[in-house]
Amino acid sequence: MMSKTDILVIDDEPQIRKLLQITLESNDYKVIQAANGKEGLILAANHPPELILLDIGLPDHSGHEILKELREWYNKAIIILSVQNSEADIVKALDNGATDYLAKPFRTGELLARIRSSIRKNNFDNNDTTIVCNELEIDLTGRVVKKNDSVLKLTSTEYSLLALFMKNQGKVLTHQYILKEIWGLAYQTETQYLRVFVAQLRKKIEDNPNNPRHIITQSGVGYRFS
Repeated sequence: MMSKTDILVIDDEPQIRKLLQITLESNDYKVIQAANGKEGLILAANHPPELILLDIGLPDHSGHEILKELREWYNKAIIILSVQNSEADIVKALDNGATDYLAKPFRTGELLARIRSSIRKNNFDNNDTTIVCNELEIDLTGRVVKKNDSVLKLTSTEYSLLALFMKNQGKVLTHQYILKEIWGLAYQTETQYLRVFVAQLRKKIEDNPNNPRHIITQSGVGYRFS
């Protein structure tokens, strides 16, 4: 019998913890609960879970601070669940290392889909040299991209951008993060620059660039590769 996947819930609202416990356990996850940031850090350190659901508005510490502390050593998925859904809060959390961000109240179906996506990314072996996503395939060693087995002609920048997206499938990447990773620190404010390259890449990989199904815009925040 396979062991259940551990999920740590760090949230000070008892009703939210109860809802998450019922939802997750009915979907065959094992739930560990913490009512504040300090307790969450201790539980995470003693029994590192496969995924953490973290509230931003904790009674003892800011969830942003807990997130930064966790990211000093914890390298698996952290999904933020919060009533704070301003663009600034979302960008701050993602830049501090959150895997995903879901505003309360959330739909349980969407939460479960985000969890599955994040756990799949946990299990992805970064040593693999080939990544496949539906009709797209990228060979990281040979720097070759194929769509339906046909080689695509990408510029060096387009290739680097696609490789970054495909290695982070399902995760929201902020504009600042992408610009820093591809072009360097000096370009972190050049969002228009990024939009131009994303548009070019969509023309080459999407069946309908005006209605993309791979590179999804997260308004005001960044992009998610689906």
